[in-house]
Amino acid sequence: MIYLDYNATTPVAPEVAETMMPYLTDFFGNPSSSHWYGQQTKKAVEYSRKKLAKLLNCSPQEIVFTSGGSESNNYALKGYAFANQHKGKHIITSKIEHPAIVEVCKFLETQGFDITYLPVDESGRLKISDLENAIRKDTILISLMYANNEVGTLQPVSEISELAKKKGIAVHSDCAQAVGKVPVNVEDLGVDLLSVAGHKFYGPKGIGVLYVRKGINLQKLIHGADHEVNRRAGTENVLEIAGLGRAAELAMQDPEKRMAKERQLIQKLKLGLNNLGQLQFNGNVNYCLPNTLSVSFKNLKAEEILFEMKNIAASAGAACHTDSVQMSATLAAMNVPIEYAMGTLRLSIGRFTTNKEIDAAIKEIEAAVKKLRSKERNCNCVN
Repeated sequence: MIYLDYNATTPVAPEVAETMMPYLTDFFGNPSSSHWYGQQTKKAVEYSRKKLAKLLNCSPQEIVFTSGGSESNNYALKGYAFANQHKGKHIITSKIEHPAIVEVCKFLETQGFDITYLPVDESGRLKISDLENAIRKDTILISLMYANNEVGTLQPVSEISELAKKKGIAVHSDCAQAVGKVPVNVEDLGVDLLSVAGHKFYGPKGIGVLYVRKGINLQKLIHGADHEVNRRAGTENVLEIAGLGRAAELAMQDPEKRMAKERQLIQKLKLGLNNLGQLQFNGNVNYCLPNTLSVSFKNLKAEEILFEMKNIAASAGAACHTDSVQMSATLAAMNVPIEYAMGTLRLSIGRFTTNKEIDAAIKEIEAAVKKLRSKERNCNCVN
């Protein structure tokens, strides 16, 4: 199999797995225990906290370990909304957010909060003017993803934060798809809250981080003992925290070299597929993840293309049913025509992708598309 679904999840890096192993066997103590066994695991937790802080350019005290990106997003939005509702109950987000943001916003609407869902342009990028027009006196929080998981478009988060700061509004960014793929620096982005998912950059699943800028007040999401400086109850997941710390170290090794390699492979894939014609590429050419390619084949169904590709793992941009096509929220917000949207593939590469695999992928996608187009022509002839 050729794995082209790194945006869904990355493999656990061998170095990460190796780092985790001792915490399955030798180092099993509870980090809250004062004896030797507890102190060994506490050291691992704090070491990883420092590594995540270095990766994001913040203080270790601003790092909260969570169970993943979804919990981080829930804690950021619910925690801030409920702790600061005395200031206002209006929140701004976008129409292309991950369900871990959208569903939280829908819940907050049932709790009396008013949510504004901003549109994006045809490249999937937010217009600052739309944000300016949406801000009200009772706006307390803006939550916008940095990198879109489907098309790879990067949002102008630093500009958004600069505008929000002038208005006294907090900013949260879901950076699950960005961390480890592009530089993510909390000071450059200017955010107050930032979500990280470990399994998106070669760490294990079930572990994440919420960056909370010093001075930001959140209502607790999980109640219990005073773990994580009394911000998240529950015995620390030492095994996966250790793995996440190692993944952070790997992310800081030659990031420019890694991004250049991914850009080269994606460009090769794009040029190879472009020869097929009757397709369009989705996303912003100038502001995008280096590892992501969203391609839409006119009048074909993504699920059928994926079925024909026996040796490629990738994702579809639309779900096709018997009598309808359920377009993704991102493609709908970008106004991708239905005849293209239904044939959208998300192809995402990563650390272990090779030139040989890209060559093979081009051939297999080409064969699948040509076969389906031939079937379509034959059906039309019969009709």
